[in-house]
Amino acid sequence: MDMTSSQTNAARQHPHIPLDELRAQVAACRRCPLCEGRTQTVFGVGNPEARVLIVGEAPGKNEDLQGEPFVGAAGKYLNELLAVAGLARDEVFIANVLKCRPPSNRDPRPEEIQACTPFLREQTRTIDPEFIVTLGNFATKFILKTDVGITRLHGTLQKAGRFKVFPIFHPAAALYDGKKREALENDFATLGELLSAPDGRAATASSSS
Repeated sequence: MDMTSSQTNAARQHPHIPLDELRAQVAACRRCPLCEGRTQTVFGVGNPEARVLIVGEAPGKNEDLQGEPFVGAAGKYLNELLAVAGLARDEVFIANVLKCRPPSNRDPRPEEIQACTPFLREQTRTIDPEFIVTLGNFATKFILKTDVGITRLHGTLQKAGRFKVFPIFHPAAALYDGKKREALENDFATLGELLSAPDGRAATASSSS
């Protein structure tokens, strides 16, 4: 059986789950201890048919309180960066690897990732984006299954399965390190070039794979 037939059969056996149904599953999730300390889950927000899926690490304090990813200062800056790429917030879908806030914003633990990432996997399958933009070291290493850090990978077009992956520094990094602001804005400008090119092939001459 060829690969196309295999993929078609797999899709029939595992149909896409509507985002509203996934959202309800996330809200009811008690798969790991993070559920005990959350104010609410942070499922994600945006266009359910977005061409660009933006993936961060985990909710912070403001996100936990409001139930929406990337709010506060980092969220405001993300909106500005999206504009650099010619995008509006409601045109993309924004999610995190984890749907609950880790205490004191610590790094996610392996067992938490294992429990939570099926939700991100299903979100990705349902939204079916062309590009996945990973924000920061953690999301980038997780999506690309690599040990190479964001400092080396940012601004280069990568692949994860059939998805184009474009790693970028986390917007919060620029709030603490002004040197990263220029890199962030340059990378979002490159993202805009990729989106406007046929098959997303512009600006890839200097990209690595």
